[in-house]
Amino acid sequence: MNSLLALGARLPLYWSFRRSGWPVQLPLNVVISASYRCNSRCLTCNVWRAGQAGTCQGGQEEAAGDLSLEELDCIFRSLGHGPYYLTFSGGEPFLRQDLVEIVSSAYRHCQPAAITIPTNGLLPDRVPGYVEAILRNAPRAQVIINLSLDGLGEEHDRIRGVPGNWDRAMRTLQGLRALQRTPNFVLGIHTVVSRFNVERLPEIARGLMALEPDSYITEVAEERVELGTMGAEITPSAEQYAAAARFLIDEAEAHGATGFARITQGFRVRYYALAARILAERRQVIPCYAGWASAHIAPNGDVWTCCTRAEPIGNLRVAGYDFGRVWTSPRAWQLRQSIRGGECACPMANASYTNMLLHAPTLARVAWAAVRPGGVPR
Repeated sequence: MNSLLALGARLPLYWSFRRSGWPVQLPLNVVISASYRCNSRCLTCNVWRAGQAGTCQGGQEEAAGDLSLEELDCIFRSLGHGPYYLTFSGGEPFLRQDLVEIVSSAYRHCQPAAITIPTNGLLPDRVPGYVEAILRNAPRAQVIINLSLDGLGEEHDRIRGVPGNWDRAMRTLQGLRALQRTPNFVLGIHTVVSRFNVERLPEIARGLMALEPDSYITEVAEERVELGTMGAEITPSAEQYAAAARFLIDEAEAHGATGFARITQGFRVRYYALAARILAERRQVIPCYAGWASAHIAPNGDVWTCCTRAEPIGNLRVAGYDFGRVWTSPRAWQLRQSIRGGECACPMANASYTNMLLHAPTLARVAWAAVRPGGVPR
């Protein structure tokens, strides 16, 4: 609760930062791509090609060019207590044998309230043990592990491009269930809604929710520079996604939630509605704060305002691992003006949740939904 109150007190600073450029704030939401190495071959993502090109011999350490643990430690120190929310993505982040040490360093220097790590579940003998160590080393952060599942059984294997993926993911799920009594652990399931599964989303979602995760979330497959999917036509049509969004909102309303979960559910429902509007209207429906309140660190140290555009505003190695120096570079201000001018629009979930938090009307609707009896805000 104290961390939420502290976060609320920071929101006006970000409104001012976006409006006038002052006072400069470090991002409250930071994504760190630990490596592009990946053992999946998804129909919706080609990031593994970049990781394959840079993998060290044997693939046992970080890929050639990836930031080392020592470099990341310097970066986290420069970020200080700025980030409220950290995400460690990939590629497959659990391919980094030093992932526990990386996350522990971030927790020590940044003291985030929440840490999210997605996984494809292909390493059932590694993931649960690593997560247990992370939970032990980050006791005051909520640690969310999102198991990525895009279909049921062989359908998931086909979309993810690895035979046996479903069975291995189920083994990973069982290993993670043993940690569910840990107070700061959230076991999530995450689905990428693409043209390959959108028509079957109701059946897929019900099947995955039957696995009884602590949370079930989806996001829209996007053409992203980072993922090497520009021109790949993986995004569902606006009409297809609108139908999927209606289903997801109806499911949330039918199942309800209690306590703090009503707040997270409220944001989730608003995201589904927001993403549907962005796909249909092809514009920033609410102001985007990428470059002000959210940022992305690439495996080679490039800093982006977001991973959809993936346009570097500077490189942390070149800047002596000083995040603030990159964050206030001329290129950073140039890209902020482009984003503020509405020259891009996307439904990327990570940035969208930050945007909703900083959008007063959305925040008010979510707050009202959390205290009033009945359903969730549409």
